[in-house]
Amino acid sequence: MSKHQPKPIVALVGRPNVGKSTLFNRLIGQRQAIVEDLPGTTRDRLYGDAEWLGMPFVVVDTGGIEPLKERSGRAEPLADPLASASKGFVTEIRSQAELAIDEADVILFLVDAKEGLTAADEEVATLLRATDKPVILAANKADNAERRLNALEFYALGLGDPHPISAYHGTGTGDLLDVVVAHLPRVSAPDEEEEALRIAIVGRPNVGKSSLLNALLGQQRAIVSDIAGTTRDAVDTHLTWDGQKVVLVDSAGIRRRGRIEKGVEKYSVMRALRAIGRSDVVLLVLDATEGVTAQDAHIGGYILEEGRSLIIVVNKWDAIEKDTHTMAAYNKSLRQELKFLDYVPVLYVSALTRQRVNQILPTALRVKEEREMRLSTGELNRLLQEAVAANPPKTFRGRRARFYYVTQADIDPPTFVFFVNDPRAVHFTYMRYLENRIRERYPYEGTPIRLKVKGKDRK
Repeated sequence: MSKHQPKPIVALVGRPNVGKSTLFNRLIGQRQAIVEDLPGTTRDRLYGDAEWLGMPFVVVDTGGIEPLKERSGRAEPLADPLASASKGFVTEIRSQAELAIDEADVILFLVDAKEGLTAADEEVATLLRATDKPVILAANKADNAERRLNALEFYALGLGDPHPISAYHGTGTGDLLDVVVAHLPRVSAPDEEEEALRIAIVGRPNVGKSSLLNALLGQQRAIVSDIAGTTRDAVDTHLTWDGQKVVLVDSAGIRRRGRIEKGVEKYSVMRALRAIGRSDVVLLVLDATEGVTAQDAHIGGYILEEGRSLIIVVNKWDAIEKDTHTMAAYNKSLRQELKFLDYVPVLYVSALTRQRVNQILPTALRVKEEREMRLSTGELNRLLQEAVAANPPKTFRGRRARFYYVTQADIDPPTFVFFVNDPRAVHFTYMRYLENRIRERYPYEGTPIRLKVKGKDRK
């Protein structure tokens, strides 16, 4: 995968209760577990990394929409969602499908072989037939011969062969993945401007990403509107800053003007995923008036997983009533919500008034320099000896880890390999301790670092 080649995106589309989340977990090879102590990064997650036949890709689950009806002046879930296909949730399912058409490379349309063809299935199929993107039809819950035979009725959707699968049992998913991978785009040629610093601007709709881009450029380069999701396509803007070539990638929102359907906002993460994959440094833009949301944390977690450097930009700071303690209190709250990004610089700006906007590019260049820092093996091993002497590893799984030496294997992101007697004896908390010791001396500001453990005989 090229350095600036984003992973292809496979979007799961379909009405509620067809098994999208089950298939999502099957494809990414794990249940929706919460990873260690990174709250907010994987809970209710919409995306995950998958690989098949050596081809990596991102799976996006567009599930979780329930039909509603009015009762006693308030919206409540319908008792029979299947019966409500023409009224209760078709609008939001259509929005899912439109987002997938816009943002995904391959669309995996899931239907239910147990329940059979519904009006909601036909509604989505009408949209999907109009796209030139690959659409793969999967008939889930085909757990026996009768249901596999029932899957034939989905030929009526006009989307080609229905692939009978059972996401729960895993049957048929291998054949389905063969088809998915065959339709994924191939890796393109290396970027002609690899030496340029690529900065992605990502965040939820309407946090001011396009306004921030214009403030950085000092001119009106992108359409600025207070309608969330005005920008339709990623816009690369080239400039030179202090002798360094810079490419600004405005990831933009998802929704078309006027399309502000309730519940759709969280799916805008698809556009962010693609921009993150094309960047070195990511500006995660937050809305100062709204604080940190779950989606902000989700995107931050993905940036961390992808090994990209990160700067948090709190926009609309001019809209906050302030006293001498406001910034400190806000920063404390933000750090609490994003504990797993404690190494990331935070800038409080206003794209409208351009307050502190001039700090963004210098900070990005400083982060780039830190990212490319390579430490000598001698210095690393002195640091390791001091760390182990100050806090020796405790017994874990009946064994005590003995660290022999450490070396830096890569700079993109910075990757350190520790050689030990038994990798299984190393607890993850001790690796976090070692990371903290490295950062005390070499902060690697804004950049995630990777620590790996390999076994090595004493000899």
